[in-house]
Amino acid sequence: MIQLDEKTYLYLLLVIPALLLLYLLHHFWKKRTQRRFADGRLLRKLAPDRSLFKPQIKLILFLGAIALLVVGLVNPKMGTKLETVKREGVDIVFAVDVSKSMLAEDIAPNRLEKGKRLVSEIINNLASDRVGIIAYAAQAYPQLPITTDYGAAKMFLQSMNTDMLSSQGTAIGEAIELATTYYDDEEQTNRVLFIISDGEDHSEGSLGSALEAAREQGIRIFTIGVGSAKGGPIPIKRNGVLESLKRDQEGEVVITKLNEDILWEIASEGDGEYLSGANTSEAVSSITQILQEMDKMEFEAKQFAEFKDQFQWFLGGAILLLLLDIFVLERKTAWLRKLDLFNEKKAA
Repeated sequence: MIQLDEKTYLYLLLVIPALLLLYLLHHFWKKRTQRRFADGRLLRKLAPDRSLFKPQIKLILFLGAIALLVVGLVNPKMGTKLETVKREGVDIVFAVDVSKSMLAEDIAPNRLEKGKRLVSEIINNLASDRVGIIAYAAQAYPQLPITTDYGAAKMFLQSMNTDMLSSQGTAIGEAIELATTYYDDEEQTNRVLFIISDGEDHSEGSLGSALEAAREQGIRIFTIGVGSAKGGPIPIKRNGVLESLKRDQEGEVVITKLNEDILWEIASEGDGEYLSGANTSEAVSSITQILQEMDKMEFEAKQFAEFKDQFQWFLGGAILLLLLDIFVLERKTAWLRKLDLFNEKKAA
């Protein structure tokens, strides 16, 4: 596993395209000035030892050295040992609604992005809990199994969208049923499921049985509502540009509304609470407090240890390239003229 110490220095890599642009501008300016001074044949006679290709080689060496220096400043570290550590926490699964109704913009920027931000902020406030992610629409899909890798969790979370599941609709019951398969540690008694949704449910009778199965496994279900009671239309966009609004069979614009009643019911049946996601900070604060008040169970987790600095290899490579840049002269040398590596005789 690789760990980066100072990621901020990666912005220095933007210097490379800037230098490349300056070089090209200078190159075109020099060519134009030379053509004004004399034609190509006369220039070759005036400067017979001028190499046509070495300036480009020197540029590549210099830019490569800058890239390696920047990576050295970032100081990448490599984990050399995988060890088992004991932690205390709660197993948390997030079931995120990715149905088309989550595209409604009655809550900025839209319901799905609001829900993803809520989950991300909750993860940021966790200490040693394990998390898993489920995406669901008409069907539930396992997005990320239970893990302590919060970075991976947020990466998978950001990749979620309403096009990831071909079948549309909203089946909360299937999401709950899938969540019951996530908790594989028999000794873990603190199991929490957060359902992030606008409350639309198109499942046929599966919700009651799913809630019963969750209760039997000791899973507490909390629901987070995203959307508004007033509701809003479902935009259909292509490349971020609004094309139309979703319409029903009669041609009327579909207005989707937050259904808090069903979310209240699910939370009540699941021995949890319903929370409004309208205010991100308030919702995250309430959830953090709820999780902190739960009893923590000890579990084992594997993580990389003994990270070793690797910056010296990049600095060494940068120094080597700079030395090569110094010793590579822009004029033709006798031995390279004999080798004619770049067909300069032909070009002349």
